[in-house]
Amino acid sequence: MYKALYRKYRPRLFSDVIGQPQVTVTLKNELMAGRISHAYLFTGSRGTGKTTCAKILAKAVNCLDPQDGDPCGVCPVCRGLDDGSVLDVVEIDAASNNGVDSIRSLIEESNFTPATARYRVYIIDEVHMLSVAAFNALLKTLEEPPAHVIFILATTEVHKLLPTILSRCQRFDFRRIAPEDIAERLELVCEREGVEIDHDAAMLIAVTADGGMRDALSILDQCIGRSTGCITYGLVAETAGLAGRGHLIELATCIRTGDRSGALEKIDALYKASKDMGRLCEELAGFFRNLMLIKTMKDATGLVNAVGEELEQMTKLALSMDLSAILHSLDAFQAALSRMRSVNKRTELEMTFIRLCSPELDTSPDALLRRIEALERGGLRRVPALIQEAPVSVPEAPESLQKKPAAERLSVKGGGAASIEELSKNAQPFDAWPEIIAIISNYSASVASAFKGSAAYVSGDYMLIEAPQFAFDLLKHASQRDKMREAIQQVTGRVYKLGPYKPPVGADGAPKQENTLDSFIRDMRDSGVEIEEK
Repeated sequence: MYKALYRKYRPRLFSDVIGQPQVTVTLKNELMAGRISHAYLFTGSRGTGKTTCAKILAKAVNCLDPQDGDPCGVCPVCRGLDDGSVLDVVEIDAASNNGVDSIRSLIEESNFTPATARYRVYIIDEVHMLSVAAFNALLKTLEEPPAHVIFILATTEVHKLLPTILSRCQRFDFRRIAPEDIAERLELVCEREGVEIDHDAAMLIAVTADGGMRDALSILDQCIGRSTGCITYGLVAETAGLAGRGHLIELATCIRTGDRSGALEKIDALYKASKDMGRLCEELAGFFRNLMLIKTMKDATGLVNAVGEELEQMTKLALSMDLSAILHSLDAFQAALSRMRSVNKRTELEMTFIRLCSPELDTSPDALLRRIEALERGGLRRVPALIQEAPVSVPEAPESLQKKPAAERLSVKGGGAASIEELSKNAQPFDAWPEIIAIISNYSASVASAFKGSAAYVSGDYMLIEAPQFAFDLLKHASQRDKMREAIQQVTGRVYKLGPYKPPVGADGAPKQENTLDSFIRDMRDSGVEIEEK
């Protein structure tokens, strides 16, 4: 019968284990020094070598002629453990034997001395699946087992184990294996199997395996079955189901260009092709995480789940998008994924894309930050040119119809523009304002960015804020106002009412001039003139 590659090439010595020196070196040193513990706990993600190391350890403690901590592999005990004739090493699957009766039988059996080997070794795989009663039954034996018994526990979810179990074991954490180490091992396996493989193909398998050697060998096994010659990058992509990931780049491009129609048509095509909308949303969240890493790091190759041509396309896309748009998209897809449990998945995904393609329809702080950046990049830069080319004359609306700025609407009842000016006259600068912005940044970086460079003044029970108009637009939302008040209370120890700061008037009775550009844009907007955002 054909033997799968991950079984055929399972390491037989500690030195053959890839990417886990922190485990193998320690175990070999302990074995050579004769410091054998009664209970071990191996934890880590799947396919990183936990069960393999457990079997090597079980063989090494019983080997009649150990070689520098490794089993010799030729003595009667080693050969008997390999062919199954020695029954003193027992491997138990806790997923199917998780009851208290199974553990009681194990405890009763452990009292008997080994028949052939030196130690009776129990390897309990997926130990976190044991019931609470089974754990409690195991506690006393695990703490003080017979002198001839060794327990080796393996799990992928160590957080589910009871503290009383953790404190009785010597713990070893297995790391995800680096893609370069996996690719090197795959090339060695292919050489022994007489199969050619491109280095890019080996790297793609390694990246797709996400740190698991067993997954990598399983993918390689499939590729060998499908190949007629050399294993290429394209063959690996098709075998691993990555050939169709181009739709993620297309959908991300729709967000960048604001193409709502194109995004909805692509979603419809994927839906008709039986693509699960929840899985698609999860893929999009992972895709934008990769874009975030590429955008913020000099070299994100080791962290991004892509190589070759796909990585080049992702890099080009990431560099063409603002970081705020990438973060907004990532946050939106993660939020949509959590809501899909109780709503129609396709509808939720379509709504998410419409909001991302049209930030003006989204009221979140992240969407507002995207609009601010677009305004600074587009509309604001064109205003000086408009002033230079031709003065803009806008007829003044009647006073009764003039729209008050949003900042003035933040004042308390009965507090009009005059009362704000009166408060501003007696206001004193508030030096701890940067501390408040720092607290706000922990809640929302986009809101803190909007108030960057602002200042605050205290006048009685009021905290008067001097900031750009778009910062006051954020404070229209009750949730944002509450967060601002909480931050102020955290720093000052008291609750202040919020209001805008009006600069004091000059000697000629006219108010001091604010930033000409901000003033021009605000006046045009208050008069009903739209400033184009891009």
